[in-house]
Amino acid sequence: MICPKCKFELKEEGAECPRCGIVFSKFRAAGETPRTARNQENAKQRIDTWQAVQGLLFHVNLDTNPFYLAGRVLLFIVLLYFGWTFILTPPESPALSSGFWHLVNLPFHEAGHILFRPFGRLVTSLGGSLGQLLMPLVCLGVFLFATKDPFAGSVSLWWFGQNFFDLAPYIHDARALVLPLLGGNTGRNAPYGFHDWEFILNELGLLRYDHTIAQVSHRTGIVILLLAYLWGGYLLVKQFRNLKTLR
Repeated sequence: MICPKCKFELKEEGAECPRCGIVFSKFRAAGETPRTARNQENAKQRIDTWQAVQGLLFHVNLDTNPFYLAGRVLLFIVLLYFGWTFILTPPESPALSSGFWHLVNLPFHEAGHILFRPFGRLVTSLGGSLGQLLMPLVCLGVFLFATKDPFAGSVSLWWFGQNFFDLAPYIHDARALVLPLLGGNTGRNAPYGFHDWEFILNELGLLRYDHTIAQVSHRTGIVILLLAYLWGGYLLVKQFRNLKTLR
């Protein structure tokens, strides 16, 4: 046996070390106590972190107004309808990048070009798509951290996913160049660089993968929309359980 303190080798095991005089049972207890305390502290930190995440993502008011809940359920149904049509529409269809939601996304797309202009022509072209993806994420952060409204956060996540559907036909059109662009032109009639994704993929040497990238964008949108539905639906169930009784 070797003494854990002075490393003296004992010929036979005893209760204490003949060189430094430590009592082995007390020495072990003193060493184990801090380790146990550290383990308990780490476990407490993990629990606190998980509770903080739960509070951030799944907080609902203890008393829910029925009219307030009804409005959220209606919004959820509307988003469910639109999302289902997006999921069933193939990525090459112009219907994904037209209509109401495209008009919502368009100002942020154009603002993205301006925002990223200082970073060069390639990033400027990519900035339009980045702009319309970043705006829902900004809203998501505001709703989670500022207003403490995770259901609104789930709607922002849905909007983030919807933008991937909005981009899919644009990416798919990088070689065909037949999709009508802002101003009525198509990529064939416009100067090189006017069609964002033709320029981006051509500059990166990925133009031949335009259809594959469009498929990835479309499927990414599906995954994000499903997550948003699970999140929002769970919050609605929790709010229903906290429904305030009208008297």
